This record gives sequence, C-alpha cells and structure tokens, in this order.
Amino acid sequence: MQTTIDWHDEIEGAACRLAAHRGAYLRETPLWKLSPASLGLPAALEAGGTEVWLKLEHLQIAGSFKARGMMNRLLAQPIPAAGVVVASGGNAGIATAAAARALGVRCEVFLPGVSPEAKRARLRALGAEVTVVGEAYADALAACLARQRESGALLTHAYDQLEVVAGAGTLGREIEQQGGLPDAVLVSVGGGGLIGGLAGWFGQRSRVVALEPERAPTLFRAREAGHPVDVEVGGVAADSLGAKRIGDFAWDITQREVRDALLLSDEAIRAAQLWLWKEMKLAVEPAAALPLAALQTGAYVPRAGEKVCLIVCGANLDPASLA
Repeated sequence: MQTTIDWHDEIEGAACRLAAHRGAYLRETPLWKLSPASLGLPAALEAGGTEVWLKLEHLQIAGSFKARGMMNRLLAQPIPAAGVVVASGGNAGIATAAAARALGVRCEVFLPGVSPEAKRARLRALGAEVTVVGEAYADALAACLARQRESGALLTHAYDQLEVVAGAGTLGREIEQQGGLPDAVLVSVGGGGLIGGLAGWFGQRSRVVALEPERAPTLFRAREAGHPVDVEVGGVAADSLGAKRIGDFAWDITQREVRDALLLSDEAIRAAQLWLWKEMKLAVEPAAALPLAALQTGAYVPRAGEKVCLIVCGANLDPASLA
C-alpha cells in the first residue's frame, strides 16, 4: 500500500465531487456541542471543562456515513451497463443502492446471513437486487467478487477503495468547518473506511481514537500481529462492524496517524445504544454507540478542557430492537 497519498487533496476532491449532490443525495448533518452532564458522564469531566460533540451522521441520507464514500466512488468511475455491485453487512449496500438509484443505474447487493431484515427490506425498497450468502461478510464478499468478474459491473467495496475512504473523510472536513478542530475524535472501526478517512483528514492535528467491539477486533488484532490478520466476528455490532480483516488503506493510515485502538464489550455497547434512545431519543444502531460507550465505561478518559467528538455513524436498525 502506498504511503504517498495526499489525503487532504483526495478528500477535498471528494468534497468537490459530492457538492453537486447536496440535498438530493447528501446532507450536512448536525454537530451538537454538549456538556458531559447532559450525557450522564462523571462530574469530574464537567468540572474540568470537557466538551462533548456529537456528530449526528446517522441522520445522513441512506442512514449512515457510507453515503459519502459510495457516491464518491460512483461519481469518480465510469459505470458500465451492468451497473454496480457491492458486498455489505447492510449500510454500504444501502448507500450504494441509494447512490445508484440517484444516478439511474442498476445495483446488486450481496449480504451475509447476519444482516438484519430491516436492512434487507430497505435495500429492496431502493430497487437493489439482493442476494443473501453465507453468514459472515467474508462470504458475501466472495460471492460479490465472483459476480463482478462474471458481469463486469463496477465494484464498490464497503471500505477498502481510495474513493470510498476519501468520501468518508469528507465527514472530518465537515466537522472542522462546523465546529473547528476537535482535540479528539472517537470512531467505531469495522473494515476501517471511516477511521481511514477521518485520520486522513485530521492527521496529527486531532487525536483519532479507534473503537472496536471485543468480538470484532480487526485493527486491534492487526496491531498485535504487526500486520492485517483475519479475525472471528460476532456480537451485537457484527452487521455493521463485521469485516473479517482491516482494510489496506485503513491499516496504512492508522499506522501513521492513530495511536489508540480500544476494545469495548457487547454489554457496554448495548447499554450506550439504549441510553442514547431512552435519554436523547436518538435511534442508532450498535456501531454508532461505541464512542459514548468508551466515555461511559472510562475506556477513554478525556483530558481537562478537551473537546471530544463522538461519531454517531449509523441508524439502519430495527426499531423494535430498542424496546
């Protein structure tokens, strides 16, 4: 993997490419600046002047940050008559299908058995052809790659393509434009497209912190091994953070720009998800709750006066799961 990519240039290019689709396909999502007390966090953080920002990217069109990278990929490449094809736990597929519909092209999506019915129904409503294969994301990806070779469709990878990572990086650019530079950015990691884009944008100017479920630790295990490795995947966030291995782009960027990779239990993730719903009426999927879980459990402790940005990354969930 090259280390000479100018990520600021790539992300600025993605932002320019996406600008024409503001409103119709993409929206600027809110940035809330809150006191720690409003999130039920320890009084010591309040006394120390910590400020917590919530980037509400779950309100993005297609229900997650994936909309940015998928549309950037489709706009940056010629799309053949066969259309586009993607393997996904759900969110990347939904974003690709929504982008394909906006551009009037055909879309096929391969899903693993772990994907919830709510995401499958959303894909069908967007006009995508849906195929469920195996149980894990890796099974869906293998079937997707075979289909792409057969059909000649444009492959949109859920997290490991230059345009996808750069598109995700426009989220960091938007945060800085809205609120200035945060001291720390807490972000969930699956295959690494989002943390790759955010680390590419912020570099060492902000402390980007990787958060993973204990049962899907792609970056954590890669760091232990010194290189990307396959991991077993399961748990409450497996449909969104169920990549078997960290992406090459994310591995390269995070090796240089990300110091912290932290693990969180399913119980902590679920508790944070339910807190966001019950206390703030934010209906988000488990993957979006890891940043708050990191603060609630003390896995990440902000310094005095730190501005900490939590990326609330997606909302494609079955509402009944919040009961």
